[in-house]
Amino acid sequence: MLKIRLARGGAKKRPYYSIVVADSHSPRDGRFIEKVGSYNPLLKKDDPNRVVLKVERIQEWLKKGAQPTDRVARELGKLDLVKWAAGNNPKKGEPGQKAKERVEERAQREADRKAAEEAAKAEAAEAAAAAAAAPAVEEAPAEEAAPAAEEAPAAEAAAEEAPAAEGEAQA
Repeated sequence: MLKIRLARGGAKKRPYYSIVVADSHSPRDGRFIEKVGSYNPLLKKDDPNRVVLKVERIQEWLKKGAQPTDRVARELGKLDLVKWAAGNNPKKGEPGQKAKERVEERAQREADRKAAEEAAKAEAAEAAAAAAAAPAVEEAPAEEAAPAAEEAPAAEAAAEEAPAAEGEAQA
């Protein structure tokens, strides 16, 4: 099958395309039958040298059964040589499977985090209600005894570390 398609030329980041008639099995930039135009996408859209076509040769190849690719058909459609209709691909903008899975995982983590916050708030509210219900007199002695017990082991640990530090300094 014959195709009328673009063959890329030009330097890196500076594309220039030749519009060629080629066998559909030959490589994009490989062997072709005839060059029938050129396309320079770097020129402005209203520049007459952006797309240069040999219209008579293209018409002859179309009569022989050559099929234009989508991009070439778009340019030929501007000259009414071929009827070109824009394709409709509604799934093109849809995220892929992995992206959908990531969104679901993120939503699940967010829901878990909110549930944990609600549980923490509920526990705090219950603790506050229990503290308000309990007599205040019983809490005061328990609070005073706890700091005294915590300070004593800390003082003992400091006393034990001091002689060890002096021994290391002498050695």
